[in-house]
This record gives sequence, C-alpha cells and structure tokens, in this order.
Amino acid sequence: MTWARHASEQQPETGPIAETRARMAQDEAIANHRAARTVADHALDVHDCRELLAMLGLTTKSAASAL
Repeated sequence: MTWARHASEQQPETGPIAETRARMAQDEAIANHRAARTVADHALDVHDCRELLAMLGLTTKSAASAL
C-alpha cells in the first residue's frame, strides 16, 4: 500500500497558511495596482504606458483599473 497522493486529490488549503497566502495575494494585487497607477500618471502617452507596464511585468488589466 502506498501513501502517495494523486494531484487530482488535492484538497483546498485551510488554516493560518491559507489565510497568509490569501493575504499575500491581496497585498500583491494592491501593490500592482499602485505601481500601474504610478506608471499611468508618469507615462507620456498610452503607448508609453503600455511599454512601461510590459517592462515591469504588469498586466493591462491592472493598468485599466489604474486609469
């Protein structure tokens, strides 16, 4: 008998670790939004904004919410 779990049998995380990961994801989303907002405020035009966001690895979705 083996105790190995199959990837399809993973259960959702619960407890303090799950809460910490959820908080980290929320903090990252807030930081990305702020960064996109700062880029949008300092960009020369839309093309410049898109290029800068791409360089930073930010999505156009976070930029759209920043504008």
